[in-house]
Amino acid sequence: MPANCVASANPAASTDTTAWEAELILGFSQRGAKTALVNRSHRGPLTVQRPFYPEGGVCHVYLLHPPGGVVAGDHLTISAMVENDAQALITTPAAGKFYRSGGGEAQQSVNLKVAENASLEWLPQETIVYEGARLNSSMNIDLAERAHFIGWEILALGRPAAGEGFENGAATLNWRISHTGRLVYLERLRLDAEAFQARWGLFGHSACGTLFVYPASSSQLAAVQELIGEEANRGVTLIEGLLICRGLDLRADLLKGFFERVWGLVRGDVVGKAVCAPRIWAT
Repeated sequence: MPANCVASANPAASTDTTAWEAELILGFSQRGAKTALVNRSHRGPLTVQRPFYPEGGVCHVYLLHPPGGVVAGDHLTISAMVENDAQALITTPAAGKFYRSGGGEAQQSVNLKVAENASLEWLPQETIVYEGARLNSSMNIDLAERAHFIGWEILALGRPAAGEGFENGAATLNWRISHTGRLVYLERLRLDAEAFQARWGLFGHSACGTLFVYPASSSQLAAVQELIGEEANRGVTLIEGLLICRGLDLRADLLKGFFERVWGLVRGDVVGKAVCAPRIWAT
């Protein structure tokens, strides 16, 4: 997920001497045959590229954070509003990074609002939480009666390829999803060194993630269940029209690949279009 930071020659050992705040506000509106990015305001080193239209009317936007990561004390806020009938897809060009903390906490808040007959796809690349990092992340989703939403969050604890586990640090993840002003889903998940190793937690799996789809049906639930089959560390459920899919893996890219397959199963019904992967994912 996108983030801003103080650059450091050795980011994994960044100190908490300077903190940055960044805020980005996006607004999408239907203009003729396509969705336009009509509001784009920011404070601090957080912005977006110009919109892309690889599939016609859907507005694809890439969040940019030039410094490359977050250190303790930083606070990032992203807000996006998709107006009636508009269709937007938001992603990132690279993994977000939260660097080791000297004791303080980095905060990230994402607020998404989807109006009537509008769709929003929130598909950031994975967030890497370095060993010793402390992250507090909140996702607030506000859906209108006939809104459409697909979103995921993929977390990678430590850097297994570099021989780094997650012996200390913590990530607190908060999800709040409302439909027509009524709370339909609330979750608070805290991952620390104990949860990383415990059988009741991640059991040593460095990557974990959750994917949400609204509105979803029992047929879509069955399709995802068939996709999962006997594969371990995958699960899906349906609660009041909200599809919730979870996964654990030893590699974040494998978990993202699984979520992309689920996205391929549900997007036609939810957004009305076949999958069109953002070009930035292939670079």
